[in-house]
Amino acid sequence: MSAILSKPPRTSAARFQPRIPPNFFAMPFGLAGLAAAWHVAITITGGSALIPAAINIAAAAVWLIFVLMHAARGVRSAIADLTDPVLAPFLPVAAITGMLLAWALSEYSFTTGQVLVVVFFVITLVAGGWMTGQWIVADLDQDKVHPAYFLPTVAGCLVGAFCLAQVHLHALGEASFGIGVICYALLGSLVLNRLFFRPSLPAALVPTLAIELAPPAVAGEAYFALGGHPSSPVALLLGGYTVLMTLVQLRFLPVYAKLSFSPSFWAFTFSYAAAATDALAWISLSKPAGATAYAIVVITAITVFIAVIAVRTVSLLIRGKLLVRPPVPDQEMLAGAVPQSAGAPAAPVGAR
Repeated sequence: MSAILSKPPRTSAARFQPRIPPNFFAMPFGLAGLAAAWHVAITITGGSALIPAAINIAAAAVWLIFVLMHAARGVRSAIADLTDPVLAPFLPVAAITGMLLAWALSEYSFTTGQVLVVVFFVITLVAGGWMTGQWIVADLDQDKVHPAYFLPTVAGCLVGAFCLAQVHLHALGEASFGIGVICYALLGSLVLNRLFFRPSLPAALVPTLAIELAPPAVAGEAYFALGGHPSSPVALLLGGYTVLMTLVQLRFLPVYAKLSFSPSFWAFTFSYAAAATDALAWISLSKPAGATAYAIVVITAITVFIAVIAVRTVSLLIRGKLLVRPPVPDQEMLAGAVPQSAGAPAAPVGAR
């Protein structure tokens, strides 16, 4: 962790206020992803639009609470998060989630939703550009790199392409799609190189391996939203790679099974919801025999999966084990004097 983070101001707020680490934004992000899956599912099954609306309301409530609590930590905490090599990639998820919620809002107030999609897209793009520059100029340790490095530019711009297309800004959406795909091509090999040839991720970051599934799935959704046809070479390429990354996730199951539950499990939610949404989009467009049954199986599976994580998270909150209260300043100064083990990446605060 950076020196800035280890020495907060000596105030009662710093002593007692629970900390909302950036990786907590995966919670509303996962809920918004589930709502998107339901949005596609009801076009196949004919279910009620109230279901995705209710999920989006829950996502918006959690998102707003976390934004306010994170902002209340002050400028120094924000700067520390932006420059932290482990935590920083999670921070733009706040704006990416904002895009998804703004798209949902456009179903009821199109102009307001469209404006907010653009606002959150600009924030996401600026954050992605800043972080890319930060990674270039900073003395970055490869062992601190993890799959969440896809979030600022790859996930941000591919989700942006999807949302922009939904609010009829196709040209901007196509530009965003191009940025996301190019960044995925460039970052993908770097992240896989770290995962292949460097030490294993610390336990708190192991759930980020699920993010490997998200880019091709979200790219597929964005491509369809931009008017792509399921029989086109691009759709088949993205669909095939999504299937491969799904098989990779199956290989990870024994690794995931060894983990103790923690808030970091929310890293699974959006990635798996994106894969479910992509599968539902394929079902909706290709209309195979038994499409309704397939859609029910997919949406039920992803809903139950995320519901279990949500229930266990609420259990942590009730037992007072969800939000992390930072140590008192004197303890933090003492902790800051003890060097971290060489080559051991810092885990996100609150992710244990």
